[in-house]
Amino acid sequence: IDHAEAKNMRTVDLTRALHGRMPLYPGTRPPVLSDEHTLESDKFRETRLEFSSHTGTHIDAPAHLLPTARTLDQLPPETFLGRACVIDCRGRSIIGADLIERERGRGAEFLLFLTGWEDKWGQAAYFEGYPVFDDSCVDSILSLRLKGVGIDTMSIDPVGFVRQPNHIRILGAGMIIIENMCNLAHIGEECALCALPLLYPAADGAPCRAVAVINQPKI
Repeated sequence: IDHAEAKNMRTVDLTRALHGRMPLYPGTRPPVLSDEHTLESDKFRETRLEFSSHTGTHIDAPAHLLPTARTLDQLPPETFLGRACVIDCRGRSIIGADLIERERGRGAEFLLFLTGWEDKWGQAAYFEGYPVFDDSCVDSILSLRLKGVGIDTMSIDPVGFVRQPNHIRILGAGMIIIENMCNLAHIGEECALCALPLLYPAADGAPCRAVAVINQPKI
């Protein structure tokens, strides 16, 4: 990218900041951020971070639910980069195949689902009643051979749903799932997505820094 091209790009942060009072999937322990060293006592700052691999804006690896599938550290870096299309499903209780079929032929590598649920972040309502994929939607997602999907809710299955069928089908196809995204309404219809997870051995999931890069019209 040269300087002229860079001037016509903008970025949108799609990531929730980690802190001890953030919404968490039921049963997940809150993150702990504590002073390991301080300027006052040690002349430098260092923070100790303790959190679950599925905290905040994070990526589910295929190995999250499937015993022989790949972990995040086994996936090449290009898995987490690509062209993304935003699917606006605000006002829907179920996300159906009709929304997916509109994207066919657009060359998307990721589909990002804008449900509007991020407006409930920090409320009890964030955990309840958010729209999820029906079987026809998952069929269409699988047919597109994507790198992954992202969503601005806690999960692509209902909270407390033990079987998690949508997870199993999508992860079983080798895709990744990005959950608890934000600011999807500020992207437009498409962008370049960069969602790089923390790198650690046998990663079933990891928090990531997800960013959209958007080409702006030249003036």
